[in-house]
Formats: sequence, C-alpha cells, structure tokens
Amino acid sequence: MSLNATVEHVTHRIIDRSRPDRSAYLDRIRRAAEAGPVRAHLSCGNQAHAYAGVPADQDALAKGRAPNLGIVTAYNDMLSAHQPFEHYPDLIRAAARARGATAQVAGGVPAMCDGVTQGQPGMELSLFSRDVIAMAAGIALSHNCFDAALYLGVCDKIVPGLVMAAATFGHIPAVFLPAGPMPSGLPNDEKARVRQQFAAGEIGRDALMEAEMASYHSPGTCTFYGTANSNQMLMEFMGLHLPGASFVNPGTPLRDALTEAGTARALEITALGNSFIPAGEILDEKAFVNGIVGLMATGGSTNLVLHLPAMARAAGITLTLEDFEDLSAATPLMAKVYPNGLADVNHFHAAGGLGYLIGELLENGLLHPDTKTITGEGLAAYTREPKVHDGRVTWEAEPRRNHNDKILRPASDPFQPTGGLKQMRGNLGQCMMKVSAVAPERHVIEAPVRIFHDQDSVKTAFKAGEFTADTIVVVRFQGPRANGMPELHGLTPTLAVLQDRGLKVALLTDGRMSGASGKVPAAIHLTPEAADGGPIARLRDGDIVRVDAVAGTVHTDVDLEARAPATPDLSGNSHGIGRELFENFRQNAGAATAGASNVV
Repeated sequence: MSLNATVEHVTHRIIDRSRPDRSAYLDRIRRAAEAGPVRAHLSCGNQAHAYAGVPADQDALAKGRAPNLGIVTAYNDMLSAHQPFEHYPDLIRAAARARGATAQVAGGVPAMCDGVTQGQPGMELSLFSRDVIAMAAGIALSHNCFDAALYLGVCDKIVPGLVMAAATFGHIPAVFLPAGPMPSGLPNDEKARVRQQFAAGEIGRDALMEAEMASYHSPGTCTFYGTANSNQMLMEFMGLHLPGASFVNPGTPLRDALTEAGTARALEITALGNSFIPAGEILDEKAFVNGIVGLMATGGSTNLVLHLPAMARAAGITLTLEDFEDLSAATPLMAKVYPNGLADVNHFHAAGGLGYLIGELLENGLLHPDTKTITGEGLAAYTREPKVHDGRVTWEAEPRRNHNDKILRPASDPFQPTGGLKQMRGNLGQCMMKVSAVAPERHVIEAPVRIFHDQDSVKTAFKAGEFTADTIVVVRFQGPRANGMPELHGLTPTLAVLQDRGLKVALLTDGRMSGASGKVPAAIHLTPEAADGGPIARLRDGDIVRVDAVAGTVHTDVDLEARAPATPDLSGNSHGIGRELFENFRQNAGAATAGASNVV
C-alpha cells in the first residue's frame, strides 16, 4: 500500500524544517566516521591505560584488528527494570570473545526510579536526569576506543538520554539491549481500585502496601504501559532493538539469547566490516515519524512528547506538537494496555504485540517501510517472531494473528480512529492532552478553576472536603524552570475519585503527568510556564476556563493582561536531596514544547 498522505506530508514538513541542522549533523558524523576510533593511533601509554582493566583481552585490543564494543550501562538494583543488567556485561564479553572481538564497560549512567520518587523532593531531579544521562554516556564514550556502542537501559528518562548520546556519537553503530518486563502480578485494575480506596480513606496503609508489593514484585520492567514500556516500543519502531526484543521476560533462555544476538549484530555493523550502519543514519526523520506513529497506535506515554523532540534535536531534527497531533489524527488506536485497558504488557505481547502492530501499520501505509535499522533490513523485519533453538535466536515469519481483540485490534477495526493525542492552544498558552483513556463526554470541561502551587495542596483540599462542584484544578509553577517539572502522578487517584462522584473535573498544569495518566482529562506541559510569566500565572480562583480537547483549545474569557502574574516563593525547590546541584538546569531549561532540555 502507498504511504498514508498525512504521514508523507508530516515527514516532508519535518525534513524541510530540519534541513539546515540535519545537513550539518550528517556532515559532522560522516567526518567523525572517516576519522574512526583513535584506538590504533593512541600512544602506547594511552593504550596501556585503556586495556589495563581487561587482561584477558589486552592482546586483542592492542592489535586493534577486531571490533571493540563500548557498553554503556544504567545498571542498578534500585530499579527493578535495570536489575537484570547486572550480568549483561559478562554475557556480552563472552559473546564478543567467541567471535574474536572484545567488549568493555565504557561507563555507567545514573538511573532513578520515578516510582520511588513520586511525590517526593527527588522527583524534581527526574526530568533533568535525562540530560545528565546523555552527558554521562558522552563521557563514557569520549575515550573514543569503540567501534560500536551497546546501551543498557529501559526506564523513563534513561532510554531518551541514551538515545541523545547515541545520536551525539552517531558516527558509530548503536544497539539497545532491553531487560524485559517482570511477570504479571496484581491486575492493574485491582491496583487502581485499591489506590482510589486509600485516597478516599476507605482502607488503611497496610492494605495499600500489600497491593503495591503484589504489583511490583520482581526484577523486570513494571508491567503497565507507562513511559518505560513506551520506550521499549519506540526502540523497535525506530530500529534500535532487535525485532521482538522488547517484552521478553528477564531470566529466560530467549532473553539471554537476544542479548548475545544483539552483541553479535553490533559486531557485524561496525565500520570494520561490510555492513556499516552508524546510529545517526538510523535516527533520521522517517524513524522519528515511525516512532510517533507507534506511540499513537499504542496509546503510549505523554512523557515521550517531551522526550522525542529532545532526542530528535540531538540528531539535527526539529519536531513540533503539530507533528504529534497530525500523526495522531491519522493513526488508529490499536492497543488497549493499562491504563488504557485492563491488560498489561505481558498480555499485550502474548496477544501478538509489536510484531502484529507493525505489520498492520505497514500494510495500511502508516509507517515508512524503508527506514534503516540495526538488522540491515527495513521495518518489515520487525514483524517476525524471535525463537530460541539451542541457545541461539532465529526470527520466523508467522501468519499475522491477533490472539485477543480486547487487547489488540487491526487497523481496519481499531479501538478508536485516532491515536488520542490533542494539541491545545488558546490565550492560556500551548499544551497537550492524552484522550485515549478519557471518556468522550469528558473531552470538554468548562468550570471555575481552583489554583494550587503543588500537588500536596490539592490532596489537602480534597481531604478537607473542599471539592463539591465541577472544578478545573490548576497546578502551576511545575514547569522545568520552576522546579524541574516533576510528574504529578499523585493527583490521578484523587481526581479520579472526584470524577467517580459525578463531578466534572480536569487538570490544567505547566507540569507533566506520568506515563500512567489515565481517565481524568489532563491538559499538561502548558507553555509558557508560570515561572516564565505565562498566562497561567495570572489565573485566580473562580475564573472560568474551558479545556476543550475536541476543538483543541484552552481558553478563558478573563482579561489576563490586566493582572500581574503571581510570584510565589520557589526557594524551597532549590535545596535538599541534591536539588542544589541543578540550579543551572532550572535556569537554562528549554520550553516543554521543545523537550525541556539543557543540552540540545
């Protein structure tokens, strides 16, 4: 089938918009590729330092005739998703040695868990950790001793930061190796029900703790379709994973075999062989369009609307909210995975998963089939199913089947005709809303606003019984320049309770929600943010605001220009739990619409 007209139009628009920056970027990475790793040109002293830590590989490294892989790892055992990475370097080194090559851990990058820091001061470092990860990976690869890089990361800011680094070092190949989701635990709808019961004061903390521990119970990625699993989807749609690698559970023979196969493939695509595929050529305009289409088709995390522009900018490409909205309008929502449905990613994978989705989208002209990927083939390779035989992976083309139409639907009969992301503009600024899990009757909310400057104040007002009528809850001074833009995930149960009581409620904020944002309408990432004097800083309690996801508007009839903006004391956000170290990040962060980055 020919390419969908909207997909084609948006792609050309991105190419035209990005041409000067992309051309300069490609010129830089091609010059770097021609220079190659300097390992063979280092002084003897430089080389001795580089090889001293790996006695078994010193001879092979000194001769410099075989590829050397640089491993950038986000391992820690604070994140269940990253705990399996503890033993990956051993697997990778063994796989490389078996092929006459070498691999070294080039460096580690930080990886924080938003599930631990939700509602805590540490959450104010979360978004900026993405840029720190990109910089830390840059330091790891700055030794310039590597013919390709293997990136070990899964979760929210980690994969975007690693992709930014992979783009910056775009003259060498990049292979991303995932860890896979933990097995299914407490059903997601039950977990949500318990959280709402706790928020309403119907159960105590003991019952809440029991439910949470039953949900998050073992190594592996959390099983709901939040930012971490949206990242994994993205890496397949953009060709940086091996096909079918995203949702294979840790500690299984297939998982280990995929890690070995990813190592082998990285060795095959270096400049020392005949199949050189540098990362910067994979990360082109078509790949980012494919990634956005994947995000819309699966109802993925709103956080990727922040991260994808920052990732793209690192590769010389400029994305806008208009690109997301237009591609959303052209892309059917084909998956229902919690919080958009009851299934988790294990159920999604068993039902047909990414291979089914990619095949359907390709057949309907909604993806570019001819993108470069680490396989050396186009995107059709990602419709094949990995199987393990005698410890090795083969990919098998199977008839495309949907095994559960409550989780997956064909493009011809989707859950919704569009991907459910709306750009919203008006005299309050520019923002976006994920509507894929919001009931249609709640897509338009017009009500008086109630102003808050942090999410804890919202919870306090709720517990005091202050919400008795339709309300738009405004939580401002939550943008990157104010306090680092922490997720406001803790508001979801509270607002959901109000909604279930029959009130019309919505959230309007210059902050962000979690990848688990769901059934409550939330207009987020409002730009300009309050700390920049944006119109949201001029709202007052009782002002009538209309949040309209149908028309794509966010508006008030109040004359805001006649008012001075609020100027709260933000000094409390500048110290404690490491926040002192990020003052320059807060002062220099870009707008949320451009990725809120400090480094690109």
